[in-house]
Amino acid sequence: MVQGRGSACQGMTIAVILLVSLVYCEIVHATTFTVGDSEGWTFNVETWPDGKKFMAGDILVFNYNKDFHNLVLVDKQGYDTCKPANGAKEYRSGSDSITLAKGQNYFICSLPNHCESKMKISVNAE
Repeated sequence: MVQGRGSACQGMTIAVILLVSLVYCEIVHATTFTVGDSEGWTFNVETWPDGKKFMAGDILVFNYNKDFHNLVLVDKQGYDTCKPANGAKEYRSGSDSITLAKGQNYFICSLPNHCESKMKISVNAE
């Protein structure tokens, strides 16, 4: 009987190691993207995500002049109307890193007329 317990413990240990390995692989494979490339988070960046493939866990880096812009996480309505909901998460550091959630992720600059000038992106993460 003792031998049977040892085998069960070994099986559980292997299962735990495999699970941890899978989680680690997901973290290791995250990609970091700089929004707007060398131009950064600025006007007319709306099409920047086109042709790129994003995965949940990827990181978007938003570089911008904090004296003139901000970054706000919004929902689809906030993206479409350029108006963030009350309590929307706002960033103002000038260099913000955001980890993508699975599904659609929406970002705007909420300063007057910035979002309307295409300072917004919508990113779908698989």
